[in-house]
Amino acid sequence: MNFSFAEEELAFLERFQAYLEGEKQRPDANIVFAPWRETDSWLVDSPERRQFMKRLAEAGYIGMSWAREYGGREMPGVYDYLLNEELSSQGAPIIGKGVGCIGKTIIAHGSDRLKQEFLPQILAADIEFALGYSEPGAGSDLASLKLRAERRGDKWVLNGQKMWTTSAHFADWYWVAARTDTDVPKHKGISVFLVPMDHPGLTITEIKTMGDHRTNQVFFDDVDVPQDYLVGEENAGWQYVCEALDYERFALYTVGPLLLRFQSLVELLKLTRRDGVPLSNDPVVRSQVADFACDVETAKMLQRRVIARAIKGEVPTVEAAMYKYYSTQLGRRIANYAIDCLGPLGLLKAGAPHAPFGGKWEMSDRATVVDTIGGGSSEVQKNIVARRGLGLMVGA
Repeated sequence: MNFSFAEEELAFLERFQAYLEGEKQRPDANIVFAPWRETDSWLVDSPERRQFMKRLAEAGYIGMSWAREYGGREMPGVYDYLLNEELSSQGAPIIGKGVGCIGKTIIAHGSDRLKQEFLPQILAADIEFALGYSEPGAGSDLASLKLRAERRGDKWVLNGQKMWTTSAHFADWYWVAARTDTDVPKHKGISVFLVPMDHPGLTITEIKTMGDHRTNQVFFDDVDVPQDYLVGEENAGWQYVCEALDYERFALYTVGPLLLRFQSLVELLKLTRRDGVPLSNDPVVRSQVADFACDVETAKMLQRRVIARAIKGEVPTVEAAMYKYYSTQLGRRIANYAIDCLGPLGLLKAGAPHAPFGGKWEMSDRATVVDTIGGGSSEVQKNIVARRGLGLMVGA
């Protein structure tokens, strides 16, 4: 398979890079472009970042691969990939949930009402979404979710709790998976709803992760949702959730941050000395770095396999799981190795006296753990590859 880019694709990338250089001249550039952020660099969680996304929308960069009937430009999906990689490489928010996970699912399964209401707002970058999947007893085993949605007349009423909703404290709408039928196998009794985040029945409380990243738990107390905001068919939500998670895994887990982490490791080894000699001169260290360089290229190819499948209009379930598992584990190994090379001082946090590289690697070591959990844990990804890719009966 040929993974090289065509001349017109590289020309697009050059134009977009020039556009970003102009954005970097704005007074809020230090908030929009923040490569020092680890687990949450992709979030649109400030007024400055929301305005940046709106400028991207005005410039025609959001929803490029959508069909024209939905406001898109019908460009090949590889352009979305190039866009996201460049954004993530520069620490800017990426085109993620709205366009990829939610927008594509609404296009594929949503009613005309939902398409007319949400697709134009997504393309204009007017709204942000939170994903409501995990619960206290339904994380890795997502199909065991218990948030209850009961039909009452022309509305649904939701009661229960969600966990690990990263964007809940700033999002406009909640994309929620709920139990609508308890008398069928657990995968078959789930539906997806769209709920406004300012609904009075929602209570949001902060959870701080070990990676200094904010996520949230959300409590539902008689949250009424009109029938029109049921996504697709009743009890068909498991399919929609799986498709949206597949889109999330390759939309949010870009290669750019991994490349930056590897480049930072190389710089660390050049600047860190042992007995007066740079670590980069040590043959054992050089051998390990060569192995990491090969691993990074492997991750890049795995990610492009995901893109190659997606731009054909297929759902890259197995490919996305393989890439998500491999890339996040690799990021973890790189951060671990950096700490080993720095020795005890590498454990000092940002702000501590004598913390090497401003405490970057201590932070990275904690943040990369979060990467292996968000969007489906490493164990979940291995099960997906085993079941769907290899046809194994996992747990049988």
